Amino acid sequence: MESFNTDTDIGDKSISNGDCSPLSEKQAFDLNHTKNIDDISTPSELNFDQESDFEDPEITKKRKEIEKCLSSPDNVNLEQWKSFAQSKGGLISDEYRKVIWPLLVGVTQDEMTDPPSLDDLSAHQEYNQVVLDVNRSLKRFPPGIPYEQRVALQDQLTVLILRVIIKYPHLKYYQGYHDVAITLLLVCGERASFPLLCRLSYGPAAPLAPFMQLTMQPTQHLLNYMLPVIARAHPDLAHFLDKAGVGTMFALPWYLTWFGHSLPRYADVVRLYDYFLCAPPLLPVYVTAALVLHRAAAVLAADCDMAVLHCMLSRLPDDLPFEDILVTAKRLYDENDPVDLEPEVIALERREEEARRLEEEERARRRAAARARAPAPLWARARLQLRRLQRRCGGRLPRGALLAAATVLLGVYVYYRPDLLFNRYWRRLTTRSKLASESRATCSIL
Repeated sequence: MESFNTDTDIGDKSISNGDCSPLSEKQAFDLNHTKNIDDISTPSELNFDQESDFEDPEITKKRKEIEKCLSSPDNVNLEQWKSFAQSKGGLISDEYRKVIWPLLVGVTQDEMTDPPSLDDLSAHQEYNQVVLDVNRSLKRFPPGIPYEQRVALQDQLTVLILRVIIKYPHLKYYQGYHDVAITLLLVCGERASFPLLCRLSYGPAAPLAPFMQLTMQPTQHLLNYMLPVIARAHPDLAHFLDKAGVGTMFALPWYLTWFGHSLPRYADVVRLYDYFLCAPPLLPVYVTAALVLHRAAAVLAADCDMAVLHCMLSRLPDDLPFEDILVTAKRLYDENDPVDLEPEVIALERREEEARRLEEEERARRRAAARARAPAPLWARARLQLRRLQRRCGGRLPRGALLAAATVLLGVYVYYRPDLLFNRYWRRLTTRSKLASESRATCSIL
């Protein structure tokens, strides 16, 4: 997340943990060439602080219900687990999540196998990139853990990611995948996190599958649903964002990592995962829309400038009311079915494509105009004069004219490449001098 000084009167308290450099106009349009989400949003350092001793009585009651169900999980249906995960407070504790997360996506005990060693996977083509990303993910590890435990956790994370992309070789690893994987690993451990990550990565309704294609085009298409949702809920805000040309790039790390890359509080990250694991695959996009709508007042009070708004939106406040935001996102999803939004998304993408085409044509016109204003090179002017002289002479040039033209062309040649001419002359002269010296030396000996 990037740093940006907002107006304190707006009440939008955000985290400042990175530099926010302006994006170019091309970057604002194009998600397909984004290789590293750290270029968009600096990873946030997770805060693993425990919650206060006080607990909402409603949450305490829910905790007892979850413990009762966990005492006999075979008698609990999937809808009950989903209800726990989506209702206020989510699954409350990682102790409960470790058991319930696999159940939400249909993972069985038979799938929880022991992982291979890291050495067995080190020959994979993505190994070096995965290791680099894992090393960059230290901020997502619990603080203060012993060095040996941290190294073991890094190795487990590397193995987890490589196992998935080896099992499904058509899936392409993307930077940000490790943010999802580390969250699953911290909660569920290495045996359960593998089949869980497989469920999220492969299949017709796998929420991470669009991110693991050859290009980012499927991801860009899905993220574009955010803009029509905002437009229907708050037309003035949508018009403001469109006028600034901010696009959807600021929300890309949110979507790719289920907010694991961008949020500072571990409790908020796992709360969102509770919800997303049993929600429609596109619901994280509706959460991004709900987040932007939640910050509408601060956005509208800012300058209508692409770089300013991108910087502001990509940096999430540290006091977001996620329970309210999830309720809003669910309402937005119910009121704006993705099937109904598809024509608006296609129209939006066509407008963006047309804008890119016009921008490219304008750049080409500027380049052509600059070339036209620039003086012609000397050799081009000499050739033009030669052609004019040839036309005046009826197509054939007299010997004197040819000699003059040859002189001009030789002058041009010498002007532009004196090194070739004089280097050859100098080599010949040096060679002759050397031969003459050797000849004189031979004669003196004789």
